[in-house]
Order: sequence, then C-alpha cells, then structure tokens
Amino acid sequence: MSDRIFLNVEPRRIDLLTRIIEAYDHLGIVSTLDRQKGLVVLRGTEDTCLELHAILPTLPFKVNLVTDQEISGQNED
Repeated sequence: MSDRIFLNVEPRRIDLLTRIIEAYDHLGIVSTLDRQKGLVVLRGTEDTCLELHAILPTLPFKVNLVTDQEISGQNED
C-alpha cells in the first residue's frame, strides 16, 4: 500500500480536512497540490495509511480518491 493518498475535495474544505487529520496525532500530513481544484495528498506511513483510509468515509464532507494516473494527467495541463 502506498504511503500517499491523493484526494479531491471542495476547495473550501481543504482547511477543515487539514485540521481533522492534524487532530489525529502523528497519523498523517495534508499537502495541497492544487487549491483551485481541491487536489490534496495525505502523506502517511505504511502503518497509518489503513487508518487514514478508514477515516475518509466518516468525514463531514465528500472526498474523492484520485489515482496516480489522474494526477499525472492533471500535471500535463
């Protein structure tokens, strides 16, 4: 399993996502890749990625998983 999880969220939700993930001590770090598109990456470890995946459906807003291929395609724009 990868230690990175790419997500697409509403841009206005990026800050809330960051705060929620930060509230879970040492679980992961949120980095914004494209604020206008709401593209972020959660950086965890092999030990924490399962927990991060388990948290995503419980968030109070919609998150969409983005594949590496989709990321590569967006960087070509």
